[in-house]
Amino acid sequence: MPSPEDSLLARARDGNVEAFEQLVLAYEKMVYNLAFRMMGNHEDASDVAQEAFLRAFASLRRFRGDSSFSTWISRIVSNICLDELRRRHRRRVTSIDEPVETGDGEMSRQTRDPAPGPEDLVERMELRADIQEGIQRLHEDHRVMIVLRDIQGLSYEEISEILGLSLGTVKSRLNRARHALRQKLSASELLARHVVEPTERGAGR
Repeated sequence: MPSPEDSLLARARDGNVEAFEQLVLAYEKMVYNLAFRMMGNHEDASDVAQEAFLRAFASLRRFRGDSSFSTWISRIVSNICLDELRRRHRRRVTSIDEPVETGDGEMSRQTRDPAPGPEDLVERMELRADIQEGIQRLHEDHRVMIVLRDIQGLSYEEISEILGLSLGTVKSRLNRARHALRQKLSASELLARHVVEPTERGAGR
């Protein structure tokens, strides 16, 4: 007997917009969170999420259920983010150490002081902010590995399917991504007080 989601997918593939809207409601939070972790800001994440669902609706008839819908939509989101990040990487990048030109001459860039606050809650918030900032400074190929595995909690097999990589490549690239993130975060005073090891979510999945 088909699941409720299978029934929605079947109706959506036949052009039923209401059925697709129900799928959007079911997955919009997951899609937005993935896009936000990849892009680093709410505006870009909203644009990516909208584009992802538009692409999904346009190509839904080609989705045959070989993977779960969540894996399929995650692949679409990841590809949109990676394409955009690579475009920006080719255009870009202003170094964080490069001085800013002002009317009064040059001045150094100001970055957020990561020093811990007096309360544990504030410290945890700052720690999360430092980690997110570190993720945003990763190369896009490393960023997507950290986001999919350590934040979204996907299995190696799911990541392999989403990115079209072998399991061996997924594991080795994830190790390199984690090492790169630790290096990015090593200067943080907050992180000196915490063990900087990514959480192994979905163990054994």
